[in-house]
Amino acid sequence: MKKSLLRAAIVHGSKVVAADGGVRAVLQEGLMPDAVIGDFDSISDGDRARVPAARVHHVAEQDSTDFEKCLARIEAPLVLGVGFLGGRLDHQLAVLHGLMRFAARPCLLIGARDIVFLAPPELRLDLPAGSRVSLFPMAEVAARSEGLRWPLEGLDFAPGRQIGTSNQATGPVRIVTDRPAMVIILPAERMPEAVAALSAPTAPRWPSR
Repeated sequence: MKKSLLRAAIVHGSKVVAADGGVRAVLQEGLMPDAVIGDFDSISDGDRARVPAARVHHVAEQDSTDFEKCLARIEAPLVLGVGFLGGRLDHQLAVLHGLMRFAARPCLLIGARDIVFLAPPELRLDLPAGSRVSLFPMAEVAARSEGLRWPLEGLDFAPGRQIGTSNQATGPVRIVTDRPAMVIILPAERMPEAVAALSAPTAPRWPSR
């Protein structure tokens, strides 16, 4: 039986936080979340009742998504997000917005086919040659690279102007960006390398806004 994305993710973590109605998926895996965070517009009364009250954190404001509510309150070297890719497109775009809004909180989104994260100021990935490395700018951003088939330096990255779909690693990769606005997309099987790179104690971080 193929391991679920949640089970694959918790190999790399010690705590499980459910975003609002996402608690159902956690409970269905036979797990008890360490916390449930959200405005609770999608959690059922039954699921909420199964979680100890001290672990339930209601955030009523409507100026942020449940994903953002979680990022704002989780302190960890790296957050692994499961269930945020592959559904409604507007929800996925909102999650990318959340990555930028909370750029100081490293977060790796895990999907069935891809993993997605916001590039830190400097990223070092130990990838095998031929690995797909796609880059999508969320705003104007300058980048330079080592270890990519098509170097990034000198390209005018911006939505509607220049993107970096289906680049390839020629070996270990180094990517430097000048602002928190470049989304990196890798094949799902490269999750261990991405976790190692993003959670390293010496990994550069964007400052808090």
